[in-house]
Amino acid sequence: QVQLVESGGGLVQAGDSRRLSCAVSGRTLSRYVMTWFRQAPGKEREFVAAVRWRDGIARHADSVKGRFTIARDNAKSTVYLQMNSLEPEDTAFYYCAATPNALQVVFTPRDMEYWGKGTLVTVSS
Repeated sequence: QVQLVESGGGLVQAGDSRRLSCAVSGRTLSRYVMTWFRQAPGKEREFVAAVRWRDGIARHADSVKGRFTIARDNAKSTVYLQMNSLEPEDTAFYYCAATPNALQVVFTPRDMEYWGKGTLVTVSS
């Protein structure tokens, strides 16, 4: 059984940086695309970024492009989301997810096969 466990959330100030981690265990996901989604209170879950496990090719949502960077570490079976220049609008639960689909410009939650339980990032102004 695949397990995705997020960590790194917390309370930060606007303009700060934070790195989220997603530890993958249970089986190899080398043929999968790993993603980050986020969900703010009262809003729908939205795509943030994706990375193809086998070669590291990535995609980022327009709302975070230039500020957030997704990456994976094969040796550690971990996916990261480096978040810079954080804004109060980035406040949300951040979820790691995996899909067997091909890498796309944007994903929907329905595309995902596996999900983590999420980690909360709160950005104060």
